[in-house]
Amino acid sequence: MPDETEQHGPIHVQRSEGIATVVIDNPPVNASSWNVRRGLLTAIEQLSADSSVSGIVLIGAGKTFIAGADIKEFDGPVRDPQMPAVIAAVEACPKPVVAAIHGAALGAGYELSLGCDARISTADAIVGLPEVMLGIIPGAGGTQRLPRLVGVSAAIDLITAGRRVKASEALALGMVDAVAKGDLHADAVALVRTLSGNKRRLAELNVPAESDADIAAAAERALGRAKGSTAIGEAIATIKKAAMLPFVQALAEERATFQRLRVSTEAAAKRYLFFAERDVFRVPGLEHAKARTVAAIGVIGAGTMGGGIAICFLDAGLPVTLIERDQTALDAGLARIRSTYQRMVDTGRIDSASMEQRLARITASTDLSALASVDMVVEAVFEDLAIKQALFRDLDRILRPGAILGSNTSYLDLDVLARETSRPADVIGLHFFAPANVMRLLEIVRGAQTAPDVIAAALAVAKTIRKLPVVARVCEGFIGNRIYSAYRSQCEFMLEEGALPAEVDAAITSFGFAMGPFAVTDLSGLDIAWRTRQRLAATRDPKARYSDVLDKLCEAGRLGKKAGKGWYSYPEGARRGVPDDAVRAIIEDASRRKGIARVPMTPEQIQARALAAIVNEASLLLAEGIAERPSDVDLVMVNGYGFPSQHGGPLFWASRQPRANIDAALDALAASVGYGFRRGDVGKVLDQFKA
Repeated sequence: MPDETEQHGPIHVQRSEGIATVVIDNPPVNASSWNVRRGLLTAIEQLSADSSVSGIVLIGAGKTFIAGADIKEFDGPVRDPQMPAVIAAVEACPKPVVAAIHGAALGAGYELSLGCDARISTADAIVGLPEVMLGIIPGAGGTQRLPRLVGVSAAIDLITAGRRVKASEALALGMVDAVAKGDLHADAVALVRTLSGNKRRLAELNVPAESDADIAAAAERALGRAKGSTAIGEAIATIKKAAMLPFVQALAEERATFQRLRVSTEAAAKRYLFFAERDVFRVPGLEHAKARTVAAIGVIGAGTMGGGIAICFLDAGLPVTLIERDQTALDAGLARIRSTYQRMVDTGRIDSASMEQRLARITASTDLSALASVDMVVEAVFEDLAIKQALFRDLDRILRPGAILGSNTSYLDLDVLARETSRPADVIGLHFFAPANVMRLLEIVRGAQTAPDVIAAALAVAKTIRKLPVVARVCEGFIGNRIYSAYRSQCEFMLEEGALPAEVDAAITSFGFAMGPFAVTDLSGLDIAWRTRQRLAATRDPKARYSDVLDKLCEAGRLGKKAGKGWYSYPEGARRGVPDDAVRAIIEDASRRKGIARVPMTPEQIQARALAAIVNEASLLLAEGIAERPSDVDLVMVNGYGFPSQHGGPLFWASRQPRANIDAALDALAASVGYGFRRGDVGKVLDQFKA
């Protein structure tokens, strides 16, 4: 038991038999906010002068050590004391200090531990420096102390990927010195006693020697992940200084870089997305809803999408009943799931035992009645309304009362499907993005009669399977595909006006997208968009502008990469598409037929028109109540459609542009579309960012 306890704000100090335990108690995640830093600095300075104390243990209260900084502080000047001052006090302390890590030690939390003389963690703890995910770099010594433990190339890999490292790997890398075998606090006290009063400052260690080639390879890998992120390049340069400059100089340069990046547009954008991800769970109307229990899942369709959805639930420990139309298709689906898990084993992400445990959770059948006892069904059958309607009639008859009927439809009217059942309140859209077991985004579509407890259950399930859920209402394509359709249509109009597919794709990727719209369509298949156009043809206003270039390509058998030709041609062995004169001829013929004089377009003009289409459609969605808030739209576009995160999403990006530029781009968009163009109140939407 401690001899005495004292308190410095959220910091509690307990002394027992010469060892002081400094407890960080700032729920919920012990963020290193100003009061934490001030309390830590006061406690360390007092303990440094206390002759009765021979060693110090830093430990977190609750579920974690320090899960990171309080990033709300980053929008303005950070108050003193800042974390470097706290860490300097820990290093200057004449007594050894041990960090006892449970839960998470991330960002500033892990940097604080690096300022200690040793680190011990629980077996389930995670550590890491994920600051680049927020558009900044570690700013309290992380780029200088970590390389002294793991080397420059490993530090580049860890920091630029923002990796959260499990305790076992952290021990192997040297990121922690020990993993507790019993009680964390008791083992930390034992560890500090073994130091016998001696300091082990990382700042005094040499950086391990390694070849220039290894460092260059690590930097090249990191830059390949950058996708326009300034922070990754800055992190690489700063990490390299650990082996090139005196520690104090490199530390000062790290802090200067951190402070410069902290006030950058990229950092502001990523902070915005960080908080937006937390807002998605706050859905109006669900304040008093109690989520239905979902403990057993049914998945209908074992194809690429259905198999990926099943893996999401299996990974979360949920039993899955997998249904296919016949045994051959079912066997193929099961083999596909096993193959996915085998790749995970081969790459070291899971072990063989974990794979078998997950596969054992599958019950496979060709009989829908096997779903009689499940709590939630997700259908992932062919995107055809008649097929889905028939399926929902069967499910209405088979499923138990209160079971949730989920559809993975990406376009179809959920309310039409709900009307096929006697329980429309139980029907919800669960639009996963391909590949479902990889992509974080999940659009949760609430129908006109979907019950609040069903929406709450879907949100809870999304959290369980570690998805980012965004709630939408019903319209053609919901949030993401409706916006993407407007964007793609505008890009096709630009082809008729003078651009070529490779020029559009190049302009879009130079803005920061991973791929341009035509390369994306080739990858997914032109026939998907073609089927949608055929389905909507009867309701299309004949006076509205319509580009039939994609239709002509499909009629010519150019269905995309899978056919060896689409917007581009794909010679055998080619990794990327090659511009094709046959496509150019089809585009130029469309221009002639419509009497459009082709005029070359600059990359800036292409970007402006494409982005205006996205922003305008987003404003219409918000006005119609399809999306709840601008940040929901931005999350969908960043996490499902490749909009570059360093711009914060299309609406955040637009809010940072001169309003005159946005208005001019919307004028050009309106002129391009012509008859039937609907202009959203973009200004009203962007004004919300000023509030």
